[in-house]
Amino acid sequence: MASWKTKKEDKSAWAVGGMTKLGVRVGFAFLQSSPPIMIACTLSGIGMGFVITAIISLKKG
Repeated sequence: MASWKTKKEDKSAWAVGGMTKLGVRVGFAFLQSSPPIMIACTLSGIGMGFVITAIISLKKG
């Protein structure tokens, strides 16, 4: 009846979204000095999120 309580969800994919948000926030700090740095920070955040997701997936087996 309450299957949603017993279902264990995989939250490792949240790392990509979280790191993207972090990259955008860091990029906003550099927006006045150089706009391409904001793009680089955002892409770096996405990349770090993928790496973290891969590491979490390997540890879960």
